[in-house]
Amino acid sequence: MAKARTGGAGPLAGVLVVDLSRALAGPHAAMMLADMGARVIKVESPSGDDSRGWGPPFVYPGDGLPAEATYFLSANRNKESVVLDLKTAADGAVLADLVRRADVLVENFRPGVLDRLGFGTNELFELNPGLVLLSITGFGHDGPEAPRAGYDQIAQGESGLMSMTGAGPDDPQKMGVPICDLLAGMNGVSGVLAALLERERTGTGQVVRTSLLAAGISVHAYQGTRWTVGREVPQAGGNHHPSIAPYGMFRCADGAVQLAVGSPQLWKRLCDAFGLDAADPLFATNDDRVRNGAELVAALEVAFADIASADLLSRLSEAGVPAGRVRTLDEVYDWDQVESQGLKVSVDHPRLGPVTLSGPPLRFFDPAGEEITKVDHQAPPVLDAHGAAVRSWLEGDVSS
Repeated sequence: MAKARTGGAGPLAGVLVVDLSRALAGPHAAMMLADMGARVIKVESPSGDDSRGWGPPFVYPGDGLPAEATYFLSANRNKESVVLDLKTAADGAVLADLVRRADVLVENFRPGVLDRLGFGTNELFELNPGLVLLSITGFGHDGPEAPRAGYDQIAQGESGLMSMTGAGPDDPQKMGVPICDLLAGMNGVSGVLAALLERERTGTGQVVRTSLLAAGISVHAYQGTRWTVGREVPQAGGNHHPSIAPYGMFRCADGAVQLAVGSPQLWKRLCDAFGLDAADPLFATNDDRVRNGAELVAALEVAFADIASADLLSRLSEAGVPAGRVRTLDEVYDWDQVESQGLKVSVDHPRLGPVTLSGPPLRFFDPAGEEITKVDHQAPPVLDAHGAAVRSWLEGDVSS
């Protein structure tokens, strides 16, 4: 049987996280905590996390073994899997034992579900007054919309993100990743870390609540104040910034490049490099360039029309103008810069063998600039891989 883990090296070494969540927001949060060294025990229903069935793509290990969903693999590295049927008294008792030992519990049930299972907030804190409980819902834990189920695309629409994304006002688009799920998980981790720090002072735990709706609204940034202060309703504008110009994607001889010209000095450098008049009355100030955006795009694309993208990027770099490519994911994961930043990790999956996963976004260094020992990443677990080992550990068999 697979051995129970003790967590990894890192700032959260020694922290025990019980992950009751499924799908993405909660599992992503728990995985981030695992990346920082916490031991994460993922509690799954007998049918497993929903995302084990989300595909294609699936990977088929052969020998009659069940297919593995790449979706599940994306959010569950560095975890142990234990199957518990929380409708039974025996498995409820196992969860109670886990809660007593836990530092953090992560859940993303609809409000009221844990209460019906006998693990409401009061019961959890009776078991463990020092527990930090991270609870993620779709639309918040209270208010008129609290009972609604939370799914990312619905939250992207309801939070206004889709209204600002797309080729134009009549083309609302979701993002290419489940951004509300991911941000809810990230926001939850921030709250957990703050609560753990406060527990060091007070000795008591607390509840951290967030939602997919909060995640979407929390990243409105300048688009939010365009409405709340400026009384201007943002609309989708394609690949060009609504308040900075030129800032977006521009066609060239064999494709496109992206520019970010955020200051008068950068505008002059760009014009000098490509024979344009920086003082042209249509484009002299950022306000002029934004108001005359269509004309600006046309002028730059005429200047770039005969230049291949590689040459164009080289010339922009020489001029000191921020620019970049639009990469496909295969190009991203083959990029040496991604490799250098630890943004992909190789793990040995018990059924699939060696697989490559996206890596964690954080790195830690000592004051001398030496990278501190990294987590020894483990593959996402197969269903109930650690069930026997965790039960033995709870019963006091430390060799398991």
